[in-house]
Amino acid sequence: MTNPILNTDSYKASHYLQYPQGTQQVFSYVEARGGPYPEALFFGLQAILKTEFANPVTSADIEEARDLLPAHGLPFHEAGWQLLLDRHDGRLPLDIRAQPEGTVAPIHVPMMTVVNTDPDFFWLTSYVETALLRVWYPITVATISHGVRRIIRDALVKTADDPDGELPFKLHDFGARGVSSAQSAALGGLAHLVNFQGTDTLAAILAARKFYHEPMAGFSIPAAEHSTITSWERPNEQAAYANMVQQFGKPGGLYAVVSDSYDLYHAVDHIWGEALRQKVIDSGATLVVRPDSGDPVEVVSKTLHLLANRFGTDTNTKGFRVLKNVRVIQGDGVNPVSIAAILDRITAEGFSASNLAFGMGGALLQKCDRDTLQFAYKASAAKVNGVWRDVYKDPVTDTGKRSKRGLLGLTTDLKTTAVRDSDWQPVDGGENLLHPVWRNGELLRDEPLSAIRARAAAGD
Repeated sequence: MTNPILNTDSYKASHYLQYPQGTQQVFSYVEARGGPYPEALFFGLQAILKTEFANPVTSADIEEARDLLPAHGLPFHEAGWQLLLDRHDGRLPLDIRAQPEGTVAPIHVPMMTVVNTDPDFFWLTSYVETALLRVWYPITVATISHGVRRIIRDALVKTADDPDGELPFKLHDFGARGVSSAQSAALGGLAHLVNFQGTDTLAAILAARKFYHEPMAGFSIPAAEHSTITSWERPNEQAAYANMVQQFGKPGGLYAVVSDSYDLYHAVDHIWGEALRQKVIDSGATLVVRPDSGDPVEVVSKTLHLLANRFGTDTNTKGFRVLKNVRVIQGDGVNPVSIAAILDRITAEGFSASNLAFGMGGALLQKCDRDTLQFAYKASAAKVNGVWRDVYKDPVTDTGKRSKRGLLGLTTDLKTTAVRDSDWQPVDGGENLLHPVWRNGELLRDEPLSAIRARAAAGD
């Protein structure tokens, strides 16, 4: 989508004719209205502004929209878009304010506000909803990832000697192949990297470089897939594993081998635990065994017990067992619920969370939608003939869809507040935490991922 005029829902092309006579400004806000998390991690607006809003409207865009929209059944506001080109060089006369990216704030408070700065473009505030509200996706992925971070962190604090050092690599993004588009992989994968540093989604690494000034946002390791093991044929399973040790078993190294192609427990107990045990130990590297089928809770528990029996364990300062020379990564059936269940099981059995990492794919990047956190973009005020009026909905059929009223901001203690229309600061004093990020075609806030990560970590 390269034409900003067409980056909207069809029906919005008719909305310039629907506002009251004398409308000068429309003020809208974005909020999450519910879902499984009491808080949401705000992220991704900077990338959306750079990709969806940076390019001004051109004469070619106007011509394309003129040809398409009437044929599609809608009026085309050609005079309005031409005025945008003539008066503003095609740049959108909007004031967009938002929570600093990385903020972890309660749901039901404004995340972002939008208002037009030129009264002739009162219709533009809602016109851009389609593009702006797509921020629901990186926010939702970041929130899911952050929720898992809290689960894993709690287990590490209880059972590991270095929880802060281990945490960044405990949830690995396996989701690139499971999303609907390369753009989703980039933006969703990047949202995960706000909380962790493990990823196999290369698109997210590129997005971090392009949009958030981060030269290397995440890391991976050499790892086997089933085809690289099964191509050796079943009688040669041991040779396939031995090849992995030879290729990647370097001192201080880390490599993962999927081990359930045939019989996971035989592979762990006899191939890794007997035939190749000394090679693994002598290599000086850490082998990461990956189960990939069965009940995750049972499989991880049994795998840890088998590895402990063959490779031995140390007892850390918190009294939990840590495997020698080997670790486990679980990438099948992984979601927030199963992660919590697996960690509860293994720690109850005396194993440290240090022994285990998780790979999360579709449940991280794709198993969510706009209703996961019940996102909404709603007008809350309009200036008509010089006077601001409240704009809201209050459907008797669903009180959960009741919208906010008036000019809105967010206090520094994360509460909704009324703001002045002159400077958008709280009427009762203090600072509006919704900082200006875009005004009249100019990006005003361009933060590095490092600052966003620090802010999100502070929200733990």
